[in-house]
Amino acid sequence: MARLQGPLLPFLHPCLESTLLRLHRPLNLLSLSLYPRRLQSTESASLEQPQTDTLSQISHLNPSPTDYGRTIFADKATVTLSAGSGGHGCISFLREKFIDAGPANGGDGGSGGSIYIQAVRGETSLHKLARRSIIRAGRGKNGQGKSKGGTRGEDVLVQVPVGTFVREVSRHDPIAEEEENRRLEEGSELVEGETRGTWRRDKWVLYPASTPSEYATAEFPPLPRPRRSNLMMAQPEPPIELDLSEPMEKPMLLAAGAMGGLGNPHFVSSSDRRPKFATRGEEGMSVTLELELKLLADVGFVGMPNAGKSTLLRALSRSRARVGDWAFTTLQPNIGTMVLDNSRGRPQVQVNRASGEPRTQISVADIPGLIPNAHLDKGLGLGFLRHVERAQVLAFVVDLSAGDVVEALNDLWKELGEFETLRGMETNMQTESRVVEWKAFSRSTSSASAHDGTVARNDENIIIEPSGSKSLTALPMAPISSKPWFVVATKADLEGTQANFAKLQAYLTALASGTVDHPSKRKNVWKGRLAAIPVSAIRGEGVDQIPEWTVGLLDD
Repeated sequence: MARLQGPLLPFLHPCLESTLLRLHRPLNLLSLSLYPRRLQSTESASLEQPQTDTLSQISHLNPSPTDYGRTIFADKATVTLSAGSGGHGCISFLREKFIDAGPANGGDGGSGGSIYIQAVRGETSLHKLARRSIIRAGRGKNGQGKSKGGTRGEDVLVQVPVGTFVREVSRHDPIAEEEENRRLEEGSELVEGETRGTWRRDKWVLYPASTPSEYATAEFPPLPRPRRSNLMMAQPEPPIELDLSEPMEKPMLLAAGAMGGLGNPHFVSSSDRRPKFATRGEEGMSVTLELELKLLADVGFVGMPNAGKSTLLRALSRSRARVGDWAFTTLQPNIGTMVLDNSRGRPQVQVNRASGEPRTQISVADIPGLIPNAHLDKGLGLGFLRHVERAQVLAFVVDLSAGDVVEALNDLWKELGEFETLRGMETNMQTESRVVEWKAFSRSTSSASAHDGTVARNDENIIIEPSGSKSLTALPMAPISSKPWFVVATKADLEGTQANFAKLQAYLTALASGTVDHPSKRKNVWKGRLAAIPVSAIRGEGVDQIPEWTVGLLDD
């Protein structure tokens, strides 16, 4: 290829000069030595691939102390849901050629957005709602001229994990308050013959081109009654109490949006053909809800600190839980997912749920370590034990190299049994009715009135309610001792652990036959088949038996 000649190169076109220099540069002998390697057989590359996968698996199961992902978890949230307010009505008049003073043609305001809730399987925590204390739906748009109504406000969908319990704490309904005020002002029934109303800044919208003197002598019509949206018929009856234990195909309405204001055509009368006022949109209702996870995960790992729970979670899922050789590396539950069917062939375990849909995954919770006297609020204390009763199946993780595993298992059950006793006492205290007897108006108080918290004075009852904010009672949970459970013996690859594992198997056999009392000292315990699964979590050996055994207990 001939070199380009001319005085303009390479001053005007330096890119061409650099390209030509690369074309005339001699080939490097070192670069030629790489070609035969590329043309070699791929047999060596295929042999090196499993080694790379093994190294990546080891780095995942035995990572450095800084290689972990922080799990944001919350099993309880209090959130205020505010439905959207309605848009204001429009004050407009027809403007056309040869029409001096057109009639009113203002549109109505749009209704506010509604708030829905739906339980889905993809969610595992309530931390998204815990960070948002207030959730507001969109406000309806104002009406426009030419009788154009405003658009609806944007709806809000709140997605929560399956197993969430929703309870109402408080409610503010402006429409109900307005109706109550009208009843108090006008009597038990509203006055129908009223012909003149009063101007209220919070209810009326005035024409901006008018002067204040015009409204001083203007006659306002009676204020329309508060209007409710038809969607409110689909709301659950207050107070709201929902148990979302199954996934929902369709969302459920919690707070319907408010109605929009009326345009000025609604107030045309024989005396006022061109009304210069409209109504404002209704204020949206708000409800404060407490959401709590009744079911944390399908399986919960329970064990002493440094028993290998986080490493076991890494071996069963893609979780990046923190792993270390010190106690309390886990300070809050880590949620992982064991995939049974990845849609890439035959699933590992084929099983259907109670509803008939196939089970494709199992959620696992790595619960922080338990120390002696945890039921007395030592260590992580009651906050940890509250997570244990939210697991459907319990997996007791014991360390075969850390002493007697039978004693460790008994200590774990002892703490769970003591916590179950405390929960029973707390529930009884909350359900007891606080009766106030006041004998100032009468010499004697009937037993029936005292039982109802009232005091009788001749023909009237005085209700005595204790002051203070409304507090919700604890959720009714299934007893921990009645849950299915099994034992996972970790670090089984170490020397000298075979005798310890044989002792554990003998103890579980005696416990299943009834020759040994249950370590929790509780009645009505789960009486199923007990098993101990030896694993080496850091090597990923033996963990394949855990999903198969867990599925059988979930469907028990």
